[in-house]
Amino acid sequence: MDEPVSLPFAGLEDALGWLDSHINFEAQMPSRRALPTLDRMRALTALLGEPQDSIPSIHVTGTNGKGSTSALATTMLMAKGLTVGTFTSPNLNAVAERLARDTQPIDDASLTDVLTELALLEALLPERPTRFEVLTAAALSWFASEAVDAMVVEVGLGGTWDSTNVVHGDVAVLTNVSFDHTDVLGPTLEGIAADKAGIIEPGSRVVVGEMAPDLLDIVVGRAEAAGAASIWVAGRDFGCTSNRVAVGGRLITLWTPGGHYDDLLLPLHGAHQGANAAVALAAVEAFFGDPLAPDLVEEALAAMRVPGRLEVMGRRPLLLLDGAHNAAGMAALGDALNEEFAVDGVAVAVVGMLSGRDPSAMLAPLASAGVTAIVACEPDSPRAMPVAAVTEAARALGLAVHEETDVRDALRLARGMVDADGLVVVAGSLYVVGAARADALASAVPWEEAGR
Repeated sequence: MDEPVSLPFAGLEDALGWLDSHINFEAQMPSRRALPTLDRMRALTALLGEPQDSIPSIHVTGTNGKGSTSALATTMLMAKGLTVGTFTSPNLNAVAERLARDTQPIDDASLTDVLTELALLEALLPERPTRFEVLTAAALSWFASEAVDAMVVEVGLGGTWDSTNVVHGDVAVLTNVSFDHTDVLGPTLEGIAADKAGIIEPGSRVVVGEMAPDLLDIVVGRAEAAGAASIWVAGRDFGCTSNRVAVGGRLITLWTPGGHYDDLLLPLHGAHQGANAAVALAAVEAFFGDPLAPDLVEEALAAMRVPGRLEVMGRRPLLLLDGAHNAAGMAALGDALNEEFAVDGVAVAVVGMLSGRDPSAMLAPLASAGVTAIVACEPDSPRAMPVAAVTEAARALGLAVHEETDVRDALRLARGMVDADGLVVVAGSLYVVGAARADALASAVPWEEAGR
């Protein structure tokens, strides 16, 4: 009788400790992408039996909107009766959020098991993988073991050399292109667009969101050169023709090559979510090769929840959390504040950023949207921008400035600065939003009572 295999972990805590022992480029981004390679991921998926090859997929990249688009696509696939595995990043509070089956995060036992599997295989690899590569492999392996019908995979960074690019996307989605991670992806929008277009495979059905014409030319050129099966472009082949504020979100009208969908309630805030919904619907229709029934689309959108994206966590005063973490995202947040969240009282923002951002460009949309004061904090990350850089930019914009390094302390200070008819908005980094969200959920004192 064979001796039982000695597992390396006593439980989830040990497994997560092993995971965190790997180099983490999310925490410490390299200044440039040196010798980019997918060799480690390919070696890892080979040992796992190429799980990604057995599951039809939608592969999603873009500067902004990846997470919301992935969530929207997931709910639409589920509405068609499919079991769906979704891999997203980063997480707000727990790493398990990144791996989901039908929107439910992986359970502790399954996460421990799949990390144990990878730990046992690691000794067979020629080179130790990164933390994100381990997580990507964990998702692919778990999805295969769960026998999901389809998977939605969100790119971590860029496209061409991202570890998710071992996935051969049946549908390749590019939501948009703007400046972000220029120290890694390159200094130009053209370079960023080309990198993201690297997820397009021969035979992929390509869906491209709103994009400047010169960048669209790059993406379409890459798609044609790769041998894409079809290329759908926002505004030409699909789109969102009506997008207005409604109680609890937006009322939108969408169209695709095969369908027209009037007056859909999307329980998400921000006009940009209408564009994300259009991209997601086009991606799912490209995936099936047929339009979806209007009642199915209505059902899917009504079920949408995307934590940390213009999420209302409290009222009187209004507490709003948004994961905007670059200039384009903050501009969308500013637009939403003007259109949907104008308040009679004082508006204060709790803001922390990662290094490499332009704090002036990040804060200007908030100032234009009526925010009068900033409480600067620091994300819990080695890449955190010092509060002094945020406060200097805020003062230059004429904003009142306060400093509290810890996110939770910053949130409490901001709460004390507003009355019941005011607004506290938390933004600048998903690390900051995640900490604020965890604090709001765990607080023994309801937000409405915290300032009394």
